[in-house]
Amino acid sequence: MSIDKTPAPAGGRHRVVNPDAAHDAVTAVDPRLLVREQGFGGYIAEFKRKLHAGDLGSIPVVIGLVLICAIFQSLNSQFLSAQNLSNIAVTMVATGMMAVGIIFVLLLGEIDLSVGAVSGVSGAIVAVLSVTNGMNEWLALVVAIAGGAVIGALHGFFFARIGAPAFAVTLAGLLFWQGFMLQLLGSQGTINLDGDGVVAKLTTYYFSDVAAAYGLAGLAVALFFLSAFLDSRRRDAAGIPSRPLGDIVFRTVLLAVVSFGAAYMLNQYKGLPLALVLFLVVLVITDFVLRRTAYGRKIFALGGSVEASRRAGINVTAVRISVFAIAGTFAAVGGLFWASKIAAANQSAGAGELLMNVIAAAVIGGTSLFGGRGRTWNALLGVMVIVSIQYGLALEGIATPIQFMITGGVLLATVVIDSVTRKTQKTAGRA
Repeated sequence: MSIDKTPAPAGGRHRVVNPDAAHDAVTAVDPRLLVREQGFGGYIAEFKRKLHAGDLGSIPVVIGLVLICAIFQSLNSQFLSAQNLSNIAVTMVATGMMAVGIIFVLLLGEIDLSVGAVSGVSGAIVAVLSVTNGMNEWLALVVAIAGGAVIGALHGFFFARIGAPAFAVTLAGLLFWQGFMLQLLGSQGTINLDGDGVVAKLTTYYFSDVAAAYGLAGLAVALFFLSAFLDSRRRDAAGIPSRPLGDIVFRTVLLAVVSFGAAYMLNQYKGLPLALVLFLVVLVITDFVLRRTAYGRKIFALGGSVEASRRAGINVTAVRISVFAIAGTFAAVGGLFWASKIAAANQSAGAGELLMNVIAAAVIGGTSLFGGRGRTWNALLGVMVIVSIQYGLALEGIATPIQFMITGGVLLATVVIDSVTRKTQKTAGRA
């Protein structure tokens, strides 16, 4: 133990310096610099640093997904069949869309318990307007999505402007909008949709031409390489660490293997599902909004510290209301995909385990419950884990109650890991 000999401020005391703590501190080093200076050894050094700091990102989720696929494939050879994988890709979109909206809310460090009920309302609105009242289905679809945005903004208003806790506001919303959905559907309880209509085709339309799936894979790989390469050039020009070309090529090749492998499997069944294309487009756009725009940076800032954000000039109320409006919008979109899946709007829409699956998808994918950490791509990883488990257990004939317990166990494990990781990161930052 030593004493800092620099002059102390008036009325203050000298700072006590602990050399052991300083020695054990985890120094944050830009991974691009490590890779550029140390080559392959830089990857190892960066992995060790992240492991020590409890910041492995999506690596555990990817490893878990691989293990899930390997286990279920060993139990049933049909799990990795083209048909089953295509069904998983379509089924996961509804929950995944809703999880995207929840991620925006979780980044604030808040929660929205109403998304399940709002999804049911959107399906009911489309069915009542287009089937019962004969409105143009495209117009009914727009009204349903806009309704979800208004509902979310209303929740955000009570939270951000009035000051009511988001948990209580959205819990009340869950009850209210469930009742509203039942009122819309009336005593009949179920309204069947047009099997050839716009909503029905959300989950039944496939691009059967093999060029579609391979073209999308090629486009994704090309855009990834171009984006990474141009970002590296910009960082070089600014004189800050950037990824070497070899690192970019390696990541591009890895993405190409996954993308073209998925395209090959989809083409072995019906082709590229429209639902999957729409989901991927949403992920790309929302990821860009969060990571590349001032609005996205404001959301992350609020998740880090509300007071600091307010002092920095951020309109906290407006951002919060807009985030809940986004959550309501994606809840409505997810509800349309659920209505498309069953070709109807009924009283059970948005009920059951849907809300928990949506939150679980976001958290399992890597979004923190404590705010300030996450990406919309986490929705893809998380929902793949959940739906893969559901389909794997269904192939084995496991009863629904057991499926609930297993999914709940996975969610609990993820939350515990998130909490432990957060404490580890804080300790590393204080050391």
